[in-house]
Amino acid sequence: MSEFKALVVSEEGGRYMSRVQSRHIDDLPQGEVLIRVKYSSLNYKDALSASGNKGVTRQYPHTPGIDAAGVVEASSASELAIGDEVIITGYDLGMGTSGGFGQYIRVPSAWVLKRPTALSLRESMLLGTAGLTAALCIDKLEQAGVQPGQGPILVTGATGGVGSIAVAMLASLGYEVAAATGKALQSEFLKGLGASQIIDRTALEAGGEKPMLKEQWAGAVDTVGGEILFNVVKSLRYGASVACCGLTAGTGFSGNVLPFILRNVNLLGIDSVEQPLVAKASMWDRLSLQWKVDLETLAQEVSLEQLPEQIERILAGRMVGRVLVNLD
Repeated sequence: MSEFKALVVSEEGGRYMSRVQSRHIDDLPQGEVLIRVKYSSLNYKDALSASGNKGVTRQYPHTPGIDAAGVVEASSASELAIGDEVIITGYDLGMGTSGGFGQYIRVPSAWVLKRPTALSLRESMLLGTAGLTAALCIDKLEQAGVQPGQGPILVTGATGGVGSIAVAMLASLGYEVAAATGKALQSEFLKGLGASQIIDRTALEAGGEKPMLKEQWAGAVDTVGGEILFNVVKSLRYGASVACCGLTAGTGFSGNVLPFILRNVNLLGIDSVEQPLVAKASMWDRLSLQWKVDLETLAQEVSLEQLPEQIERILAGRMVGRVLVNLD
């Protein structure tokens, strides 16, 4: 099969349009491994790529999709054989390299991870980059000394992909979870994931002019950034930490050193894109075993043809949970 379907983003009259088109395998970039993609997932970065954000993707036409799970169809890498089921997240996939919103990808072997035996390809893309990022946040919080029973763990942007998975994972690990959201109608959804407390986002936006805020959180996973992030820093309990992994509320904030000096708190940066493959493999093993959670209630499954509508939803801030893309 030399032709396949892919979502292709093109610039037309100053606008970026997404359409499902036929492509040829020969059009794919060079790489040691050709993969038939079975599942992908929709992330905020994919929506940015699909809307012409040059900080994510510079060259168009382009196929987004920073996640992919599928089957090896050709390989010149000794560690990967035809028929192996594999996962790819991050690196340049879906950014400068044709991504998981196409039925085939060709990538370097250094990006490719064999599917953990305890996860199906479908389950791996229910998680995708969002699940990997949530796991990296929780792992780094634990390394900083955060443990169940110390007090509430705040998750901002809790209805989004990373946030909703973080809520479910933290709750399953025995943490008391406070879920912050601007979507008041999703309170029952978040409680169903295990949140014991729902925080209105406006409460986290207040007090930006103050150097310190009341101690509340034993830890936090922040998926939004901006001024909300530093308000979270200012309201951490003594010695607590926040893992920062998102920027939907902005890339900057007005900060001061007082929380760090007076409360001994930590701001922990999380990157899931360029993590060494061995580090990703470790997280995927944990996601498949002791951190495995049922994410079916989080997910909406769509086809390639339905993706443009979902991209508009995520850009408009109306996305809840995960969008699983079935490329079959």
